[in-house]
Amino acid sequence: MAETTGASILALSARIWQLMSGQDVDRLEQLIDDDAVFVHMGATFTKEQELEVIRRGQIHYRDIHVSDTSLRRLGATAIVLTTMEMTAVVDGNEVTNPFVTTSVFIENDDHWRLGALAFTRLLTR
Repeated sequence: MAETTGASILALSARIWQLMSGQDVDRLEQLIDDDAVFVHMGATFTKEQELEVIRRGQIHYRDIHVSDTSLRRLGATAIVLTTMEMTAVVDGNEVTNPFVTTSVFIENDDHWRLGALAFTRLLTR
């Protein structure tokens, strides 16, 4: 059962990246906890702020190439580390960066939702 839960959390993480890349804010909203936080390089957003940035196209996570993903379960909390190279359009400028993202998922009422997402830009590869 733990493997199934782990696999479902990793699938949820992948689904969130897919929806972010596709700018599908309506479906994305359902997978994020209302109190979630998003930590970017130089900015911290609430759920509403992050979704609005995606909705307006201020950030478009265009191409995401995942090279590694790992999962740690801590009771009703799961931490997913994802190593990726991401091409995004930020305020009209295309940028490509290597990142490790930390996604924190929380289980509430038998549903897993994203509670936090932090981007850490890798300095070297």
